[in-house]
Amino acid sequence: MKPVYSLLFLIPILLSCQPESDSTKRKNPFLTNLNDPIDYANVAAEDLDEYARVSVENAVNKIAEIKSIEAPTFENTFVALDDMYHELGKASDNCFTMYWVSPDSLTRVRGLADYQLIDSLINEIGSDRQLFDKIDQYRNSEEYGTLEGYRKRFVDDLVVYFEQSGVNFEPEKLERFKQLTNEITDLSSQYSINMNSADRVLVITEEESEGLPDNFKKSYLNDDGQYHIPVIPATRNQVIENAIMESTRKTYLVEYYNRGMDENMKILDQLIAKRYEIGQLMGPGSYADYNLKPKMAKTPENVWTFINDLITQTKPKAIEDHEKLMLFRNENINNQGNQPVEPWNVAFYKNQLLKTTFEVDHEKIREYLPMESCLSGMMDIYQQVLGYEFRKVENPSVWHEEVEMYEVYDGETLRGRFYLDLFPRPNKESWFYGVGLSPGKMTSEGYEVPVKMLLGNFARPTDELPSLISHSDLRILFHEFGHIMDGISYRGELAWQANSKADFVESMSQIFENWIWDYDMLSTFAIHYESGDTLPQEIFDKMLNAKNVNSGLSAIGSLRSSTYDMTIYDRFDPASPINTDDLWKQIDHEIGVMDGYIEGTHPQASWIHINTHPVYYYGYLWSDVYAQDMFTEFEKNGLLNQATGIRYRDIILANGLQRDPVEAVEEFLGRPSNNEAYIKSLGLD
Repeated sequence: MKPVYSLLFLIPILLSCQPESDSTKRKNPFLTNLNDPIDYANVAAEDLDEYARVSVENAVNKIAEIKSIEAPTFENTFVALDDMYHELGKASDNCFTMYWVSPDSLTRVRGLADYQLIDSLINEIGSDRQLFDKIDQYRNSEEYGTLEGYRKRFVDDLVVYFEQSGVNFEPEKLERFKQLTNEITDLSSQYSINMNSADRVLVITEEESEGLPDNFKKSYLNDDGQYHIPVIPATRNQVIENAIMESTRKTYLVEYYNRGMDENMKILDQLIAKRYEIGQLMGPGSYADYNLKPKMAKTPENVWTFINDLITQTKPKAIEDHEKLMLFRNENINNQGNQPVEPWNVAFYKNQLLKTTFEVDHEKIREYLPMESCLSGMMDIYQQVLGYEFRKVENPSVWHEEVEMYEVYDGETLRGRFYLDLFPRPNKESWFYGVGLSPGKMTSEGYEVPVKMLLGNFARPTDELPSLISHSDLRILFHEFGHIMDGISYRGELAWQANSKADFVESMSQIFENWIWDYDMLSTFAIHYESGDTLPQEIFDKMLNAKNVNSGLSAIGSLRSSTYDMTIYDRFDPASPINTDDLWKQIDHEIGVMDGYIEGTHPQASWIHINTHPVYYYGYLWSDVYAQDMFTEFEKNGLLNQATGIRYRDIILANGLQRDPVEAVEEFLGRPSNNEAYIKSLGLD
């Protein structure tokens, strides 16, 4: 593999051989003044190419400048590095985002290619020995000995980052590491393309659609008189929770778990093997050993202990949940004795149990949750709690007409900006994310405010109906918007520290899910889309009473996924490669609650986490322990208590990586954290 630097210097020459593009005749939309929004509506593919090229050239020049410094200081080396990584990171994030959301196919193609180019450079910089020598030189200086707080953490974290990037490798070993890293980037991108472009559709007759909500069916009625339902996250729960015919539920779930399977099964095998090799290069050890070093958990042993302890605590409730579903099935649907519940029936039986035993009908509740009202109500809550004001920008420059843009103010001070892209469309990323476009950072011109984007795929409104979301969808909305507020609230000097530990970051979104389980909060915006009536207290009380129905099975489902993720990246043996289908069955057997695997399916072929976020899934549970504990402060002081909210904003959300999150949580709580609130939230206390 040729060094990336050599390739980079050829870029201007290669581009000069191409015909003059529109971007040479007008200002590039990405090249803006401090805190001016990007002109996304006028972004073209060639703009991405120019933006990536300029960003790469500037980064290469900045690195050369830093390496020429004789006496490194924090300002001339580490602030300069943060500036360089910040600009390169913004370009990377924007190119990748355009690949995810742009309606223009060429822009998506160029966005991915330009992201990969920048990613290659970032990998190359991380293993630059001359650059690391400057960092090492500074660590032996008198000034380093005087560093404290976030500045010292930045230097120390940067050292770990470079070591994780292979900077200490011998040349041959380093070249192999770079090759593996670039190959993983390419494979991961192709995996996502295959997943998002999978055009699977459930075609069913009127009879096969029995039980599906009428409003939902109308959206997918085809000229042939049948219903053509796209198999995507936005339609999943509607089908598997409501379809009366078992064959409809099973067929849908088989299709859902086979998205991207033709190519992604082979890609995943390659990703596992290549990541294993990286672990061996770094260790010897597993990829999980390598990946966990900068996280809170630190080691695979700590993660396995955490997972196994939670399995022990939640398994009795999960078994009880399964037995209740079996009993309900035998008494109300068809008696199958001691036969376990089939995976495609779990959501349906739970829904029927909720309707009959607990008198909770989520399709009726959906009528009280129009997206527009939910979005407005959620924003009101966040503004009150965190002391912000959201100002909608009229006629913003955005990549699609449905996208909205808001500015976030603290008094009259602009604190950030966010975009909302909430509904599915062809070739758009199909999941739900809080996406970073630019982190906060102090610059020579002033503070550069953070920019985020909420990427959603909620039920699309029609001519007859507004977008009606489920209470579960509402949880996702509150959760992902929590990521937006986390990014907006960062107040650090350095962009590098705007993120948090990967196994803590979910806590700052999970905490806000609790607001939808308080009637005083929910009733402010849960308004029937036709009558205008508020969701009745009686209905909410029944929802609350049924909150922990299947909580054990839900927890075991998360632990099952966490075990799968950890197994493929911590226990891979090249002499006996993992069969990623059989692994599901093996884990189900070891946990011993129920079989969740459906023969002939490959859910790992469309599971974004094990592709782009390996050794991550346990973090949802790890984070939730902190989230529920921190929520006790709001329970004590009031869910709209702004003093508590601003303390939370300034101690937790504004922190990023400036201090240890354990210390920050302890300051917020006034005591060490524990898991009591988390166990209570599952109904296990």
